[in-house]
Amino acid sequence: MGASAAHPLVGDAASVRAVALTGLRITFAGQGPDSFTAVEGVDLHVADGEFVAIVGPTGCGKSTLLNAAAGLLIPSAGSVTIFGEPLVGLNRRAGYLFQAEALFPWKTAIENVAIGLEVAGISTAEAQERARGWLGRVGLAAFAGRYPHQLSGGQRKRVGLAQVLIRDPKILLMDEPFGPLDAQTRQIMGNLLLDLWNAERKAVMFVTHDLEEAIALADRVVIMGAGPASRIIGEWRVNLPRPRDISEVRLDHAFHALHREIWSKLRDEVVKGYQQAEGTA
Repeated sequence: MGASAAHPLVGDAASVRAVALTGLRITFAGQGPDSFTAVEGVDLHVADGEFVAIVGPTGCGKSTLLNAAAGLLIPSAGSVTIFGEPLVGLNRRAGYLFQAEALFPWKTAIENVAIGLEVAGISTAEAQERARGWLGRVGLAAFAGRYPHQLSGGQRKRVGLAQVLIRDPKILLMDEPFGPLDAQTRQIMGNLLLDLWNAERKAVMFVTHDLEEAIALADRVVIMGAGPASRIIGEWRVNLPRPRDISEVRLDHAFHALHREIWSKLRDEVVKGYQQAEGTA
């Protein structure tokens, strides 16, 4: 295996840009000095089919970028375009997987997966037929009738992933989706995500605090500096061959070399982030 790192990279200009954040600034209004600029001057382009991981210290605005791409936040300056078109309102071409679970506790696994199609006007019978197929793809065919409280944390994440993918979004926005899981389950979920992504190659924006996870999953790793007014401070192409197995790729010397290089840039920003959170900066 081999990997190379470069700084900076801003996507492949020859590729179709699924997401383009250009000159992005997002300020949360407050009274006078209480206004807060989360991100400023951010240029991030994600090509169609590209898997981009975003890493940075706590409070640096990683989730803010996802929310802007989802249409949940209106930029204070700059622009958001989706497949070349300005984003107005919610991004209907994106699926969003949050860290917190979004399953209805009173619905079974198959009902939770089917609900997005039913809301779109598809009959319950057809929606559940498709949902059963997706539960099979995420390894839960035998658990269709179980309620969320009857499933493990990893199983609930699988249901959540199927719930998002059944709508066939062209863009996946993922905010620390595997954060609450134990290390072994995170590896299993990471490999499942890679298998599903390899099959259809959607554009992915994946937020994580885990640099190892970012390198193992992504085509490109984007590093954000400590806030406020956080910016992108570096981007690295991950040239590790695909398909990948997360447990195996982490043993490769090229993986470790890339990790050292990125961490040398990220380390000081993480320290700044913790100091600001504790009020010691």
